[in-house]
Amino acid sequence: MGALIFVVALVVVAIVLVFAGVKTVNQGFNWTIERFGRYTRTLPPGLHLIVPFIDRIGRKMNMQENVLDIPAQKVITKDNATVQVDAVAFYQVVDAARAAYEVQNLHLAITNLALTNIRSVMGNMALDEVLSKRNEINNTLLAVIDQATNPWGVKVLRIELKDIAPPEDIVVAMGRQMKAEREKRATILEAEGVRESSIQRAQGEKQSAILIAEGKREAAFREAEARERQAEAEAKATAVVAQAIAGNGAQAINYFLGTKYVEALAKMGASNNAKMFFLPVEAAGVMASIAGIGELAKEAQARAAESASRPRGSVPSSG
Repeated sequence: MGALIFVVALVVVAIVLVFAGVKTVNQGFNWTIERFGRYTRTLPPGLHLIVPFIDRIGRKMNMQENVLDIPAQKVITKDNATVQVDAVAFYQVVDAARAAYEVQNLHLAITNLALTNIRSVMGNMALDEVLSKRNEINNTLLAVIDQATNPWGVKVLRIELKDIAPPEDIVVAMGRQMKAEREKRATILEAEGVRESSIQRAQGEKQSAILIAEGKREAAFREAEARERQAEAEAKATAVVAQAIAGNGAQAINYFLGTKYVEALAKMGASNNAKMFFLPVEAAGVMASIAGIGELAKEAQARAAESASRPRGSVPSSG
């Protein structure tokens, strides 16, 4: 009976030792092992054996990426404007031992570090810069806080400003300023449109004037050519008449006068206002002119026939 009790007690002690010495670490966590209160090693995820009642679990550190909300706070900018700012930080523990033993409260330490650095960075900037350079502020905060948390075995991955809320009066003033800027841009665009329209209109009028001037110049040139040709024709006609007068005497004069009479009568007859006209010429003179015309035609035909019947190379007899 005593032996059975001893065996049962031994089995119970063995089971207790097994449960005390076998540890299973879940994925995403690291456990620190302490021996008599002193850190000895870190257990990664998996099954591990420790010395029961001598080694014990110190800290169970989450090695995953963690999200930390930075509470809202009021910040005074460089130009004495008060804004309310909150943020969010993303960090990851890379060294479980340092994160467990180098800082007492990791979350509180990172939160206060972020709050102080937000006040420091934004306090050196004007309100317009704070509102327009959010990415620059995020990058500055990330560099500063990551360097500060490096001894704690923590890697700060991102810091993002969630909201920047200026006071209500500043928001109203900014709205008025934005409206004035928009009206200014609209006025400038309208003035530029009017100027461009005036320039285009002036260029069009200039081009039209150039085309009109070129058309007038071309018309004047053609009119001058026409007058020159008419003058040449009249000169040739005058030369022919003079030659005819020199060669035929009175008959040529009668022919010339007859043609002038005919032209004058034609013009008077074509006039719309000419209902009746008087001929201040005797009928005998007109008939004589017509007879002269007939004589000139006969002499021209006779000369043409004589020239055609004369053999080539013969010299016409004088007299």
